[in-house]
Amino acid sequence: MVRKPAGGRQLNLFEGPHSPTAPGEVGPAQVPQELEELARRLPDTIRLGTSSWSFPGWQGLVYDGRPTKAKLARKGLAAYARHPLLRTVGIDRTYYAPLPASAFEEYAEAVPDDFRFLVKAAGSCTDPVGRDAAGRPAGDNERFLHPTFAVDEIVGPFSEGLGPKAGPLVFQFPPLGPAQVSQPARFAERLGRFLSALPRGSLYAVELRDRELLGPDYFAALASGGATHCFNVHPRMPTVEEQRRLAGPAQDGTLVVRWMLHAGLGYEQAVERYEPFARLVDEDRSTRASLADLCLDRALRGQQVVLVANNKAEGSAPLTVFRLAERIARQLSEGAKR
Repeated sequence: MVRKPAGGRQLNLFEGPHSPTAPGEVGPAQVPQELEELARRLPDTIRLGTSSWSFPGWQGLVYDGRPTKAKLARKGLAAYARHPLLRTVGIDRTYYAPLPASAFEEYAEAVPDDFRFLVKAAGSCTDPVGRDAAGRPAGDNERFLHPTFAVDEIVGPFSEGLGPKAGPLVFQFPPLGPAQVSQPARFAERLGRFLSALPRGSLYAVELRDRELLGPDYFAALASGGATHCFNVHPRMPTVEEQRRLAGPAQDGTLVVRWMLHAGLGYEQAVERYEPFARLVDEDRSTRASLADLCLDRALRGQQVVLVANNKAEGSAPLTVFRLAERIARQLSEGAKR
């Protein structure tokens, strides 16, 4: 018998989903009653959201009116966080340069207490190659897996600025090249040392782009360093089911997922195909089913779930989240009837 965890989702964490918006602010879209009811049916431990929030094409889905991308970047987060199904969001800009604690504080002040942020660590910590201003290779990167740099420039501002609203801090590695990939045990050993040197108290997740590194040494390094694997949907990586099999029971705990890119597409191709990100273009029902099962399995065992979706996954990240929530709720209901 499948049982839903006790406790329902508390909606209207601010003054209410349809209350007036102050002049100059971004207003939230009116939420259909069926989505409000859907949010109440989800386990409290499941937080779904998108990998960013600054997309004008989401008008009517997340935002009221016609706000510009620039205005959404400055003012959109508070409106985003008022949607009952959007209880987390990714901050990607931190991959390109670390942010100070004050910037994280501004984000935290814009959202309710129950909201959590998924933050990408600076790529200068996870890329073994140094880059010039144009992103071109420029020799070895001395900051690669350097714990002092990570603690001072990444972990410290992240935990200080977000406080209790900090969710996962994701160390996403780009494709690492033959030198790293051909020696998975060596990479895992260095990763384990790095993670073990980070301060305890934050939730660390690791996201790979090389399937060859997804082996026992890698998962052992995560366990020894108190980190978790970030399940990611990306053409370079195995399916969710295969990642789940490889992770095994040792990866029980908080589930972190990033649903990033549709199979067979590059990022630029996906942008051209999906803009303005207002509708689902290429539904990935197989991945949706796998993620719903994975999320529900963890939630029913009392574990936290943080999942963000990208526009490039199916065409519109909010709609991807809504469909995934529907699938989770349906499986939960079907399980309760058995």
